[in-house]
Formats: sequence, structure tokens, C-alpha cells
Amino acid sequence: MLFKDQLQFVFQHMKKNKLRVTMTILAAMIGCSFLIVLASVGFGIQETLRNDILSQEEITKIELYGDETLSEKDREYIESVDHVNVVLNKAELDGIVSTSFEDRKGESTGVIYNTSELKQLPSNLNEGRLPEQANEIVVGYHFAQSLLNEEDRAIIEKKSKEAEEQGSYYDGSEEGYKGDILNKEVNLQFYNAETEAYTEPSTFKIVGILKKPSYDWYVDSSIQFSDALLDKFPNLVTYPSTFIYVDSVENVMPVLETLKDQNYQVYSQIEQLEEMDLFFLIFKIGLIFIGTIAILIASIGIFNTMTMAVTERTREIGVLKAIGASPNLIQRLFLMESTFIGLLGTVLAVIVSYVISFAANAILPYVVSFALSEEDLSNYELTFSLIPISLVLVAGSISLLVAITSGWRPARNATKIEVIQALRQEL
Repeated sequence: MLFKDQLQFVFQHMKKNKLRVTMTILAAMIGCSFLIVLASVGFGIQETLRNDILSQEEITKIELYGDETLSEKDREYIESVDHVNVVLNKAELDGIVSTSFEDRKGESTGVIYNTSELKQLPSNLNEGRLPEQANEIVVGYHFAQSLLNEEDRAIIEKKSKEAEEQGSYYDGSEEGYKGDILNKEVNLQFYNAETEAYTEPSTFKIVGILKKPSYDWYVDSSIQFSDALLDKFPNLVTYPSTFIYVDSVENVMPVLETLKDQNYQVYSQIEQLEEMDLFFLIFKIGLIFIGTIAILIASIGIFNTMTMAVTERTREIGVLKAIGASPNLIQRLFLMESTFIGLLGTVLAVIVSYVISFAANAILPYVVSFALSEEDLSNYELTFSLIPISLVLVAGSISLLVAITSGWRPARNATKIEVIQALRQEL
């Protein structure tokens, strides 16, 4: 029997039992699409978190643990490691830095950088330049907003109470200094831990303003100083730290491993990706396992359809055997039918799954923002569902394997039908 005749034999029977075959295909489609959509949620969440980490400007940064300033010997070694661009020293000031400007006051955190090292990195300035003198500073994007007078504080207190009554929160973004703060002079006071009091006011000039933070909820009112500040105020208490910047994301892990081999205590956000990928691998396997249960339920329909097909075509099987058809041929005919049912169900499932995934990513941001009474989330890179080709291949393979397995037992039963008994069966 030619392969063309085998296909004709299979399609003729499927056409003869349109309703039952169609319902079986739909069951297979629902089971497979459930698996794909369910697992796509895991892929979507992973993609959202991964993009969030990779979008951070300091993804190529490695943090060196330690409470002491890096020694010159260690510094020279780290700088000699391949792909290391910059070794940056940073020192955080102890306590709050108090600011006075006109009739306004504010509080900020202070940090000291080596300006020459900082210049080797991509600029994070919105405008202006880096500080070079002891009396020059760079301020955070929201520094001017944090400078409040008594009138501003009263308004913020009133609006905060109103927002609290409505179950929300007011961030004070409408108050603060609204003029151009660049190149203005402010008076700063540093906290002295020994006397538990602030130092005498000193005048500083704002020479730069940092870029707006990536996260809208983060208010940056920090102050950056040049390391020349310590020459002017040698008694300031600071907490030093060191950061190592690598030339590209791909080289962060090799540099990290090299430093760890030399017993340096280092950490990078890239390590989060590896831990996250492992977690989501287990999570996605669990989702695929749950989705496979739906396909197994659909396999009951395929098994029932193929069993009915064998029963209804007992006489045809007898005729095929009488004219010399081998058991392998008969088994192949029924396996082909179950395979076609599984294949059609899988193809339809893939199409439906992509439609659902697209609709979910387009609609859910609005639904979530409405449900949580939050601002519009459509501007954020949120992926609720992602269907990579690997998921389609895995789900399709599982669906086809289950379909073939479901048809195998009825196909075997078809080969065991006796010719004489089959021919005696009434049409």
C-alpha cells in the first residue's frame, strides 16, 4: 500500500467522523495551549526581572567588600586584571548633611568620590560637571525639591493627610525650590558623631546635577563631593568602599571568578541573574509539569476516538488483512491518524497561545494599574507572558508524544483482529 493511499485512507476516515475528530482535536488544542500559556507566565516574569537587572546602569559594576580603603598593592593587581576598566573609591559620610539655601532647609546623604576615577566612567550627569574643588558639589536630581520652607512643609502636611484619608500617598513633588539650582551656592553642615552635633555652616557651589533615577519612586536628593573635601575636613567620619567596573556584561563573571580565586570578597548583580535563572528553571519545569496534566486529560479523548475508530472499522481491517496487509501497516494507519489529531491540535494550540500571550501583554498592564489604583503601567517594560521557540518545541513534543502514545494501544488492538471474525461483522 503506497504512502499516498495510506494518507487517503486516514483522511477519509477522519472526514467521515468530522464531529468526533474535531472535538478530539479541540481537546488536544486546549490541553497544549494551556501548557504553553501557563509556562509562558514563568518565562514572562523571568524576562521582566532579567530586563530590570540588565537595564540598570551599573550592571558591569563589581563591589569589593571591606571597611578599609583599598591598598595600593591590591589596587594595582585589580587594575591589571583583563577587562577591568576602572577601580573607583567611594566613601559615604556618616550621618545626614544639612543644607540651607535662602529660607529653605533640606537633609541629604553625602558621598565622596575620586573625581579623576569618576571621569573615566560614562557620565551620569543631567547637566553641569563633576566637582574638582573641595567647595564644589554635585547634587541629586530631586535635590531642589527637597529644599523646603515653612510654607512648603505646611502644604505637604495638609496634602499628605488628605492623601492618607483617600488611602494613597503624597510625595511632595509639587513643593520645594522651583528655580535653577545649578551654579547656586548653598550652606552645608556635617554631622559630628563625637559631639553629636553639626559643624559650622560652610559654603559650597553646585556645579552639577545628576540624571533622573531609573525608578520613578526613588527620590534622589544626595550630594556628591570631590575627595578634596577630606583635605578641608579631615575629621569627617566616612565609610569607604571600592567598586570595580568591567568593560562589558559578558566579562563580569570571568573577572568576578578571577578575583574570588585570589580571595577577594566581591559581589555583582550578575550573580543574581544566575541564581534567578536557576530558580525560574525549576519554576518553569513545575509549570510545564502542571500543563502536561491537561494534555494527559486530553489524551483520554484521543484514546476514546481511536478505540471507536478500530471498532467501527473492524470489517475494513479484515479486508486489508485478507488482501495481504501486514500488522505493521494496519498499526501504522491508526498511529498516523492519532498523530494527525495531535499535530493539528498542537498547531492550533500554538496559534491560540500566541494570540492569548499578545492580548495578555497588551491588556493586563491596564487591568493591574486599575485594580491597584496605580499610575499607568503601560510605559513600563512588563512582560506577563513570553513564548520562546524552545517552549513551543517542548510543548509540541509533549503533545505529539502523548497523542501517539494514546493511539498506540488501539492500533495494537487493530492488528490482533481475526480476519474471519472481521469479515463476518455486519456493515
